[in-house]
Amino acid sequence: MVDDAKRANIIQITDFCAPELDVYARLTEGQLLNRHEPEKGMFIAESPRVIERALDYGCVPVSILIETKQIEAQGKDIIARCVGIPVYTAAFDVLTQITGYKLTRGMLCAMYRPAQKSVEEVCAGARRIAVLENVVNPTNVGAIFRSAAALGMDGIVLTPACSNPLYRRAIRVSMGTVFQIPWAFLPEGYRISQLHALGFKTVAMALKEDSLRMDAPQMAQEQRLAIVLGTEGDGLAAETIEACDFTVRIPMAPGVDSLNVAAASAVAFWQFGTVRDRGV
Repeated sequence: MVDDAKRANIIQITDFCAPELDVYARLTEGQLLNRHEPEKGMFIAESPRVIERALDYGCVPVSILIETKQIEAQGKDIIARCVGIPVYTAAFDVLTQITGYKLTRGMLCAMYRPAQKSVEEVCAGARRIAVLENVVNPTNVGAIFRSAAALGMDGIVLTPACSNPLYRRAIRVSMGTVFQIPWAFLPEGYRISQLHALGFKTVAMALKEDSLRMDAPQMAQEQRLAIVLGTEGDGLAAETIEACDFTVRIPMAPGVDSLNVAAASAVAFWQFGTVRDRGV
């Protein structure tokens, strides 16, 4: 059972308009990000597994919103790890009314955003990284992170226009792998060619007839690769492709010219990632 000291922090929801619930029900992703005071920025982790991964990473919880029946079930261990923070609770239907959607496994946790890593920190010691250029759909960003973590990528860097990996949907789709694989945003004006100075050869995933096969021998010989993936619809910018060392195209059946960027990332990460090197 959750002991009395912890139970004292469990608060039954009686007022839907309580400001304490704004973070779950009324703040936009932009407001949560808090660009003016990034040290106060927050994000929402959804489902016990994702919340556990965020806690394991070292993220600091602010409050919990949980379905009443989960307090002694899937939420029990998490509540025990979050001593001293308020735990707001209500029946499932009430939580759905507050948030506007059905909670995954009946649990949300508001947390402070961790300190942002630099590109140099993410790349230090990495053999394989992914570079996302203007990938704006949080579902795609989350799916790319999940594939990257599963298939042996060591880090991800994103251009400033990309969707933030700590948006709620990106976290949910990634299954919390945004807390397992290092990532950083590229500074404004950063050029892909600057990754050469960090020791990487760059691989543009692009639809060009003169592209290399994914299993070309010269690709396997490279010790450090940055796999560059472009925005939904338009793909990589022409200048980005020009700046890369290699251009690679995924072979496809006649009549189909491209894959969704998240699907393409999984194919590329399987081919170029390190998971097979580890004998998995």
